[in-house]
Amino acid sequence: MTTTPPVCNYEGSDYQQSFWEQGGRAYEDRAEAIALKRMLPKSGKLMLELGAGAGRNTPRYAGFDRIVVLDYSTTQLAQAQERLGNSEKYIYVAADVYRLPFKAGMFDGATMIRVLHHMADAPKALAQIKATLQPGATFILEFANKLNLKAILRYWLGKQSWNPFTLEPVEFVELNFDFHPKAIRQWLGELGFSLEKMLTVSHFRLGLLKRLIPTSLLAGLDGLFQPTGALFQFTPSVFVKAVLPGSPQADIPLNVLDLFKCPDCGSGGLQANADHVLCPSCKAKWAVNNGIYDFREKMK
Repeated sequence: MTTTPPVCNYEGSDYQQSFWEQGGRAYEDRAEAIALKRMLPKSGKLMLELGAGAGRNTPRYAGFDRIVVLDYSTTQLAQAQERLGNSEKYIYVAADVYRLPFKAGMFDGATMIRVLHHMADAPKALAQIKATLQPGATFILEFANKLNLKAILRYWLGKQSWNPFTLEPVEFVELNFDFHPKAIRQWLGELGFSLEKMLTVSHFRLGLLKRLIPTSLLAGLDGLFQPTGALFQFTPSVFVKAVLPGSPQADIPLNVLDLFKCPDCGSGGLQANADHVLCPSCKAKWAVNNGIYDFREKMK
């Protein structure tokens, strides 16, 4: 089945190894860890990690009782399984963010880190996420900032055609988008979120600085500057903590199948079988392979 909008698929990619482990990005990883620690609730029941990849950030959500580790790529999820294991704490799900297979109001926390920049229709993706959250839930979103200092300088010097000050997203490479902070705030506000905190991250994302200054020191300096995001946002990465108003109104189910709805017809009550789950309403079958629930395309 063809999805609309298009999906960026990391199937078969060695992204975790080539980009993070061998790509000289230890500084960015530690700076993001600092931002997450500042924003995450100390505890929670059920976290939805959107675009989890190989599970780089998943251990940072240890305060939650259970975590749904979601990605579009099953090979990325298999790498996450190797990293995290198959304990009941983790539920591995392959799904399209635009067609999330979860009932409304299931999660009291969600994160989306280094994923929104692949969304051709960011408001639609954010609306899907909001629908899965309980009242009072915390949503932590990271986005690639169109209004970053490098883009502004390049625009002023005539080396870049697109305007970093306008609100529309810019697609600088296919399915890679930068967003204006004001647009992000507007979209989240329209969905009913209250924005509690905004942090700027990766202030020192320069190869020379990363080579000359020890990673721990550079990340520590980044942590000192992150709170300035409440006033202005000129870094390449920005973190937002958004909260839905109200208090949780429903218990989080213990049975994994009680979380799901059919992405095709929206019905719940999915039934477990040896290698798939079955929707009793529309008879769609969704594969289960090696502990990964695959809701991308139904089985034939």
